[in-house]
Amino acid sequence: MTSTAHVDPFCREHLPPRDQWPELLLDEPWLRYPERLNCATALLDDTIAEHGGDRPCLLAPGAPTWTYDQLRATADRIAHVLTADLGVVPGTRVLLRGPNTPWLVACWFGVLKAGAVAVATMPMLRGRELREIHDIARIGVALCDHRFLADLDDAALGVPTVPFGGASDDDLAARTAGHPVEFDDVATAADDVALLAFTSGTTGRPKATMHLHRDVLAIADTFSAHVLKPRPDDVFTGTPPVAFTFGLGGLVVFPLRAGASTLLIEKATPAELARHIEEHRVTVCSTAPTAYRAMIASGEVARLATLRRAVSAGEHLGESTWRQFHEATGVALIDGIGSTEMLHVFISAADDDIRPGATGRAVPGYVARILDEQGREVPDGTPGRLAVKGPTGCRYLDDRRQRVYVQDGWNITGDTFSRDADGYFWYHARSDDMIVSSGYNIAGPEVEQAVVLHPDVVDCAVVGTPDAARGQLVTAFVVLREGATADAATAAAIQDHVKATIAPYKYPRRVEFVAELPRTATGKLQRFRLREDATEPAKEPI
Repeated sequence: MTSTAHVDPFCREHLPPRDQWPELLLDEPWLRYPERLNCATALLDDTIAEHGGDRPCLLAPGAPTWTYDQLRATADRIAHVLTADLGVVPGTRVLLRGPNTPWLVACWFGVLKAGAVAVATMPMLRGRELREIHDIARIGVALCDHRFLADLDDAALGVPTVPFGGASDDDLAARTAGHPVEFDDVATAADDVALLAFTSGTTGRPKATMHLHRDVLAIADTFSAHVLKPRPDDVFTGTPPVAFTFGLGGLVVFPLRAGASTLLIEKATPAELARHIEEHRVTVCSTAPTAYRAMIASGEVARLATLRRAVSAGEHLGESTWRQFHEATGVALIDGIGSTEMLHVFISAADDDIRPGATGRAVPGYVARILDEQGREVPDGTPGRLAVKGPTGCRYLDDRRQRVYVQDGWNITGDTFSRDADGYFWYHARSDDMIVSSGYNIAGPEVEQAVVLHPDVVDCAVVGTPDAARGQLVTAFVVLREGATADAATAAAIQDHVKATIAPYKYPRRVEFVAELPRTATGKLQRFRLREDATEPAKEPI
């Protein structure tokens, strides 16, 4: 590793030992980055130098357009506030909280320009979840959309917190007004940590994935450059939060690396997304298969006439959905699999390279294999564990699960795939207990922990059950205390309790009351039996 620019050494000190890192592939000419590299400088200042600063950059429904120059000036002023007013030094972890808005993106750039480490979080997270993130990442400062302060206050992090996007005297906008519009970006090392992205494991305890400055550029110079192939006149949009690495890449990194613009939508139904695409003449959209299916079903596909690219990720894209969308729009959906650990997509295909039903082939810069449980490569056509190497890779912050995800230099994604003789990868299932519902990764044990906190619940198991609209439905099998009534009112009360305890999108949309849960003689829960038993069609969500 090169000499760090971080004054706060926390991230360097909590990287996994080098012998636990995956093998990194950086030999391609387009992946050879200089030793000193700040990804914010490369994405913003360097793009302005190449394409000009007066071009549109950040769009938002009903709001003025931000140019590249305006974004840079705001980000530079935020960097001044962080360093001069809030005591941030290179390496400080800065929590970002808010929906997709220009101000959130400006904060992300300001943090990186200051040499600090961005820790973006979804606004749906509750106080206890934010507290757990702080306990892991040791947050130094928080920047929060002024509308989402309540849960952050409940978390009681004990760090300076500045609201943004509002009109109060203590808002970030007011604080930046007195600072210069130029900032000397910190000359971070290419292998300094730029961001911590949190993911949930099957134990329910979140894992912090550590991504370097060169990683941020690598996802643009692999998947985006070689598969997506953006143009400076493109207009991007999508539904994933910037706090998801899928959203960060598709809505920030990819468009700015290409000099394009991006439409940031705080929240949208599929019908609203289609309307925004039509109104803003969007050409590149990223969302989950659920949304594409809904747009087809609602008859909104006529609004998608400006699209030339549509990216599907977050859950498996079925062949039927691909063909329906293609027949309705003429657009060939780009499927892909990525992970928070790898930062973005590493298997995909576009245009004539697409084989409907297959996820795709290894993205240029990456290699992928199918391995058995002993780590041996299996013959083509044989299901096994997906293993990947590339310019990015898993580095958990001080987490014993590093040895599970990285084995013999390979990133073991937790997915079961097979590969055909032409190098296409075909998805079979998740290899663990993660539930993938409407593009969200939801850890069943985390939901269980929330359900059992309800006073009427004595035991609970949460699994994913098949659902045509969402891919999987979060389903809770609940054992009630004696005297509690197993009816719709109790189910609704449990659901409301979960929504108030953890992020609402994780709540069980299906609640089934059972007398007991299947367990082994040693008391281990047999979730597979619950999945097998859940064969009846799901009831309408309560």
